[in-house]
Amino acid sequence: MSELNKSSTLQSVVGWGLVAVGLAVFAVRFLHEGAYAVPRGGNLFGGLGALLLGGLLVWPATPRRLGWPALAASPIVLFFGLYATMSELEEVVSLYATDSAGRPAELRLWIVDRSDGEWVGMSRTKAIEHSLDGARIELLRDGETRCVMPVLYEDRPTVKIVHALKVEKYSVARASAAIGLYPREASEAAVALRFDPCPRVN
Repeated sequence: MSELNKSSTLQSVVGWGLVAVGLAVFAVRFLHEGAYAVPRGGNLFGGLGALLLGGLLVWPATPRRLGWPALAASPIVLFFGLYATMSELEEVVSLYATDSAGRPAELRLWIVDRSDGEWVGMSRTKAIEHSLDGARIELLRDGETRCVMPVLYEDRPTVKIVHALKVEKYSVARASAAIGLYPREASEAAVALRFDPCPRVN
């Protein structure tokens, strides 16, 4: 096989793989009941980036001078795309909040259950930016949306327990922790939030 054919075959294989990952980023969210959660941030970058680079690599008219840079960038896009897909394979909830500018924000979160309620973990910066502590916000879980009032906990024992429960529940968290992409233990910047039901309004 000539060098030209080898490079063409490699680009084609990688290209179709990227296209599949890019489609998966958007399709995997249909696994969850309720309103469709549009990918954002790094997830959106992974999905659109994989589709764009994949399209360049499989398009016959793509110049070779573009093919090799696309191949070189593909591992980065592939990482974001695979993580975006795998993080949605298990239970994920949506928290409908507002950001610091007052704009609507949908937070996609892993959730765990304890005897005292439902818990999530996140960075303190994100929790403060979205004014979550004590707010009345909507939580989408199992296809049902209900009002909750997050209560923020910063004490290390609680934060560590909630984080450990997430690692125990989610296989993606365990796999990512095994290769150093996700912390095995909660960082000092992490907090935990318990979702209490909103009191009835008379």
